[in-house]
Amino acid sequence: MLHVDAINLHYGAAQALKSVSLTAEIGAVTCVLGRNGVGKTSLMRAIVGQQPISAGTIRLDGAVITSLKPEDRARRGIAFVPQGREIFPLLTVKENLETGFAPLPRAERSIPSELFDLFPVLHDMLRRRGGDLSGGQQQQLAIARALVTRPKVLVLDEPTEGIQPSIIKDIGRTISYLRNKGGMAIILVEQYFDFAKELADSWHVMDRGEIVLAGDQASMDEAAIRRLMSV
Repeated sequence: MLHVDAINLHYGAAQALKSVSLTAEIGAVTCVLGRNGVGKTSLMRAIVGQQPISAGTIRLDGAVITSLKPEDRARRGIAFVPQGREIFPLLTVKENLETGFAPLPRAERSIPSELFDLFPVLHDMLRRRGGDLSGGQQQQLAIARALVTRPKVLVLDEPTEGIQPSIIKDIGRTISYLRNKGGMAIILVEQYFDFAKELADSWHVMDRGEIVLAGDQASMDEAAIRRLMSV
């Protein structure tokens, strides 16, 4: 379980996060919603250690990880699929996947065959350069690369952005499959509400650096969420 407790984050004098808290449980999808610029990506960067926080605590399985570097959080089991994918365009698909070996002990440095069941196109393109793939295929590669690390927590920052509808459905099925396996907590950042609605076990809506609405699937107020996402 990942627990974020009352964190603040600043970029110089500007405060991007204000006392933000959330819990991501194993076997569940925790969804973070909101318009552009409300702090969603800052929250993800804080969770994975790419941006230091100025107050609050982040815990993984009860251990405080607030001061750990990103690579140390990766070794503890946090994997990040950033907005924009950030694959290596000049490396092959296979080489991109192998970059996920970095936080793993040597004995675990292999590509799970399950990834090719989830994303068959990657198996067919192992020798192709990442930059030759379509945007949707690159997103599948970015998710697969994160899964190579065998994460406890998978952080997905707007995985549907700029992706064709058929691959959005594939990504949704993959997230559902990973959630149902019960081996990891999934944090999903989205602006595409209909995609998030189908997957979220719990949801948090952000506005101006704060969580202004939160609940579980049963208590989801669709009208209120849509209103906050469109203001």
